[in-house]
Amino acid sequence: VQTCALPIFQLNGGNDGLNTVIPLDQYGLYQSARKNIAIQEQSVLKLTDSTGLHPQMQAFQTMFKDGSLKLIQDVGYPVPNYSHFRSTDIWLTGSDSEEYLTTGWLGRYLDKRFPNYPSAYPNAEMSDPLAIQIGSVLSLGFEGPAANMAMAFTDPTSYYNIVNGSGNQSSTNRSEFELAYIRKIGEQLQKFATPVKNAASKAKNKSTLYPAAKSNPLADQMKIVAQLIAGGLKTKVYMVSLTGFDTHANQLQGGNGTPTPHGTLLQQVSVAIQAFMDDCKLLGIDHRILGMTFSEFGRRIASNASAGTDHGAAGPVFLFGTQILPGIIGHNSIIPQNPGPEDNIPMQTDFRTLYASILKQWFCIAPANLKELTVHDFAYDLPILQNSTSSVQESISVLEETVSIFPNPAIDLITLTANCPTKIQAVSL
Repeated sequence: VQTCALPIFQLNGGNDGLNTVIPLDQYGLYQSARKNIAIQEQSVLKLTDSTGLHPQMQAFQTMFKDGSLKLIQDVGYPVPNYSHFRSTDIWLTGSDSEEYLTTGWLGRYLDKRFPNYPSAYPNAEMSDPLAIQIGSVLSLGFEGPAANMAMAFTDPTSYYNIVNGSGNQSSTNRSEFELAYIRKIGEQLQKFATPVKNAASKAKNKSTLYPAAKSNPLADQMKIVAQLIAGGLKTKVYMVSLTGFDTHANQLQGGNGTPTPHGTLLQQVSVAIQAFMDDCKLLGIDHRILGMTFSEFGRRIASNASAGTDHGAAGPVFLFGTQILPGIIGHNSIIPQNPGPEDNIPMQTDFRTLYASILKQWFCIAPANLKELTVHDFAYDLPILQNSTSSVQESISVLEETVSIFPNPAIDLITLTANCPTKIQAVSL
């Protein structure tokens, strides 16, 4: 049974949704609202007659046309918060605007799937990291009830050498006790490091669409993710990030306040994801991928006097993978006549409805268990996956949840151990 993976792309800073997805059916209102940063109509990349993409997102246009990219319009939450820090926490924990949670939505899912972590891990059932953050800081989204459920590193080879020195240290005073604890945790990380290193050495990137090294930081991160998945790592969730989306000034050309032009950032995102999916196809793992982009908020409808945009509310989310149901969820953002500086794009889809749909349809969490993971009741029926894929995924997931499968993943032989309270009929996999 092969593990399905969820790569998540975090666009730090608050991506400007209206210059990412342009409402061609309201182009006059759009241009009037942001005269100093509007994308020229003739350069917009059409997805449909009424909806287009920023002209530097050719890779996403190609993916949309071949059915491997899905757009969800105006994703957000009620009573939006315009602080980077607070809104990021809301997206990562799945909380209400005035609610403060200490666990992340992915941490709760992984805790449900792998109970009692980190005690007794790694083990025969799960010998690999539960989640991986490419970077140096662990995301709040992976925070579980007892520990963060992820491992963070920038390079799988250097990660292998994370711990140095002996763990047999004296604990006669407080400082030595704390040091011993840190070393103990480090030794546990070392056990996870071995399969990471092994997986990275088993697979080599095959896509020629990746840009030159260090020219696209997101693509560099995704090359690592593709290697680890293709190398057999059973890790469920990966998170990568790109900064620079806080475009208060000089949004089009870059400059003071916005070091990288918004279009360049969007190009980096679309190129990295296209190259990653091309790599996954060549490595034979594309059917195991459902990816998602998100940003902590969108931007205001009207541009500001500094040729930029200020913190806003809802914004677009992109899903990608060969198993998605192609198309667009929602309608174009509604632009009013003469929007003021405080006018925002209203939410069409609550981001937690998207989370619930991913948990149900991709990881096959039973509807009765979803509230435990999303904290509140949310619909889980967004049309994000092909029907045939959902049924296959559910069959696999039910096996993973109700029987012990070893080894996993496997090439030619697996052992299934089940405790069956009722008569069942054998099936072939």
